[in-house]
Amino acid sequence: MRRAWLLAFLLVGIPLLAQITGDVIGTHDLSPGSKSPITGARPGSCSYCHAPHSGLATGMSLWNQTQTKATYQLYNSTTYHQKGQQPVLGSDSNLCLSCHDGTVAVGNTIVSGQITMTGSMNAQDVLGTNLQSSHPFSLQLPIKDTIDLIKSLVSQGKTGDPLGKVRLINGNIECTSCHNAHVQAIDLQSQNFLVRDSSKAQMCLACHDPNRTISNQVNPLAGWDTSAHNLATNKVALAANLGNYGTVASNACISCHTPHNALGPARLLHGQNEQDCTGCHNGGTNLTPAIPNVFAEFAKTGHPFPVGQNVHDAAEDVLLNNNRHATCADCHNGHGSQQVTTFPPPPAIRVSQTGVAGLSASDGTTIVNPVVNQYENCLRCHGNSTGKVSNPVFGYLPLRAVSANDPLNVIPQFSATATSSHPVTHARSSPLPQPSLLQIMLDENGGTTHGRAMGTQIFCTDCHNSDDNREFGGIGASGPHGSTHTHILERGYEFSQAPAPGQLITNLFPNPDLSFKGPYAMCGKCHDLSNVVSNASWNHHGDHINTGFSCSVCHTAHGMGARSGTISGERLGNFDINVVAANGGTPVSYTRATNTCTLVCHNVAHNADGSITQAMQKGKGGVGLPVRH
Repeated sequence: MRRAWLLAFLLVGIPLLAQITGDVIGTHDLSPGSKSPITGARPGSCSYCHAPHSGLATGMSLWNQTQTKATYQLYNSTTYHQKGQQPVLGSDSNLCLSCHDGTVAVGNTIVSGQITMTGSMNAQDVLGTNLQSSHPFSLQLPIKDTIDLIKSLVSQGKTGDPLGKVRLINGNIECTSCHNAHVQAIDLQSQNFLVRDSSKAQMCLACHDPNRTISNQVNPLAGWDTSAHNLATNKVALAANLGNYGTVASNACISCHTPHNALGPARLLHGQNEQDCTGCHNGGTNLTPAIPNVFAEFAKTGHPFPVGQNVHDAAEDVLLNNNRHATCADCHNGHGSQQVTTFPPPPAIRVSQTGVAGLSASDGTTIVNPVVNQYENCLRCHGNSTGKVSNPVFGYLPLRAVSANDPLNVIPQFSATATSSHPVTHARSSPLPQPSLLQIMLDENGGTTHGRAMGTQIFCTDCHNSDDNREFGGIGASGPHGSTHTHILERGYEFSQAPAPGQLITNLFPNPDLSFKGPYAMCGKCHDLSNVVSNASWNHHGDHINTGFSCSVCHTAHGMGARSGTISGERLGNFDINVVAANGGTPVSYTRATNTCTLVCHNVAHNADGSITQAMQKGKGGVGLPVRH
């Protein structure tokens, strides 16, 4: 019988001892001469934590390190559905924190008192008592079910780890759910006492499920399987501290999240909001091959990042009332975002924005999550939201003669009921001829190599785009990140300006360059400007443009946001009343039937019968116009 027992020990016990003795415990070996950053004078690696006799017998631990009795600030966020509780004295997490919260000196043993120690713990291993920036643990039971958790976690108390290494401890999440204090290098690439190899998010996916579906609920992790962060093979420099696995795909979740000491506590991000994205998307040396430098676009005139309390939160309302901001996460979902390899026609959302939320163009309040069309995401800020302002950094903004109550709300401007509009939210047709419309949009060099065939709709980003975007022939990131042109326009577009309505325009561009480098290149992307100045669509286009007046004096860019009895509104005809003034007692007007306007512009009065007269003494820079329109 004794021999049988000894044989069983040799077969079972010796492999177990091999896991918890010698140098397998790595930096947890605090004995003299070890490779730990902190070592003590007492021999025996086990004795710093355990005592075979006279220790604190908590369960099977025979614990020797003085236990912490600290009170902790626990993880919380607006999307966190659980609730934490203080770790129970003697629980697995309490024992780990007895060294790692920094309140009890390492080597402060129960049996031998304070052992003389040399060195200090690595800073990243000291968690402190504020654990808001560490992964939740010690939850109030029972665990609450949510759509992004493995179903069996709540229903069976079992993780989805096929190896069974990531597990609940007494039905709870504890430090030992993820860490094995006795073996530092089970995961050879990330030697952090992990219970198993965690490359490609294998430990995270033991509890978090991106593919679970529940009726009428949106899984915030949806699309992970095909996302760029899950598939990108770009090599990651170790100095970036974005994971130890070598590539973006292998680092997976920890490219953006960190389980301990997160700088962006909510959702454990490496940095707050857009700072979480800079490590890879700022054109640095962290990735090989490098990816487009998105943050170089923001350094131009771009969507402004939040300041102060005006920040993005994952639980915020989709309609951003009085809190407009433009973080990366407002327009991109890092869990579902895919690399754009082709540019399909509008209005469908590009795959780089897979999984983002938006609003319906029908009413501006109905939530669409995830969005189907690109403009739905833009309407979070540029639709019915209150508190919109015209930010001077984006440049001059015309004031239209015909406008809805909220001139910054693009929904009525693009509406199907608008007299005319650019076809963004709706496909439009016009009974009027459009001789200037090109068949293929011009690329950034004025050619058609990177152009797109003209269709029935266009994107918001066909006009509002980085000035060097890849879609139309540049080398920069596509999308409205930033531009050297005003209003984040892809190309040049000048707005005529006057010191007061009706007075001389101060920035004339006589006989303008009609090429892709000219002042109206934005219009020239879709319209043949040579055709426009030839008067093919209106017999006085050439007179006005060659004299130096901008398209913006007479045309609105988005559409007719309201209707008027004095301005018919075809072909986006809507005057900028910062530039034009009423003609005597007659309001600013345009009648398409007679092709006449009544107004004063550049000191010249345009009369209802089509004649023009000098309204005031012509000053320097004044121009002559044809006698009749």
